[in-house]
Amino acid sequence: MKNILVIGGTGFLGSAIVRELARRPATAGCLMTLPTRRRERAKHLLVLPTVSVIDADVHDPATLARLMAGQDAVISLVGILKGGEGEPYGQGFARAHVELPRKIAAAARAAGVRRVLHVSALKATADAPSGYLRSKAAGEAVLLDAGLDLTLFRPSVIFGAGDAFLTVFADLARIAPLFPLAGADARFQPVWIEDVVATVAGSLLRSDSIGAAYDLCGPQQYSLRQLVSYAAAVSGNPRPVIGLPAAIGWLQAWAMEFIPNGPMTRDNIRSMRVASVCDNGCALPFGRVATPLEMVAPGYLR
Repeated sequence: MKNILVIGGTGFLGSAIVRELARRPATAGCLMTLPTRRRERAKHLLVLPTVSVIDADVHDPATLARLMAGQDAVISLVGILKGGEGEPYGQGFARAHVELPRKIAAAARAAGVRRVLHVSALKATADAPSGYLRSKAAGEAVLLDAGLDLTLFRPSVIFGAGDAFLTVFADLARIAPLFPLAGADARFQPVWIEDVVATVAGSLLRSDSIGAAYDLCGPQQYSLRQLVSYAAAVSGNPRPVIGLPAAIGWLQAWAMEFIPNGPMTRDNIRSMRVASVCDNGCALPFGRVATPLEMVAPGYLR
């Protein structure tokens, strides 16, 4: 394997995967192509000698076909948490989670690229309560139907330095006297980004991962209330967390949809109705042991 196309490779998870592939002896010599429409956001990856960051719109089929030519594998990482309202999902979710995987599958088949790794979401099902989870399931189905050498990854919420989860709560705790919180009792099983990265990178050259779908969780479950309290306390700004009644939480999320980069939407609340936990505890593939949140989070939240 010499050439890898990484779609969504400049984001939080993608950047970590690219760095890991560049570091591992088995893939250190691979040339990685990272298309992006915001090249300035990928400056931290330009120092890697085997990485090529290209200005490109992967939603354009012709552009995607040119990018796919000559590749040996494609890693699909695009995901959004805010995709609007609609049935079975909003237009943003349809574009990012369903239409893009369909275009990736078509371009891969046309170019003869069989190996595809795709990051989905834990508890993504066609009958899930949220558009986010339903669209993730639809994206999986599109890739499964394409007959590719596919590996799926379904992580719970991912934490690590630079995340958009615990770090957000820690930052808010610096200015907020308390947290009125919708979905305070929602359950999560956060997984460390390096555990996810190791699983994705390790799967690339393993034939036994073809056809597999890996649910990725950390070793412990938490309520959202516990996670918010923990992030605030560890960052040095402990704050009380007040769980909101369902109706008020719904109104709060609706109001936040009008705020640019607001922290909550109504669809997020629907997603939290399903516990983002691994049904069989936590058993990461390839013998890797999941890292506890408490071993990592203090190092970057402080």
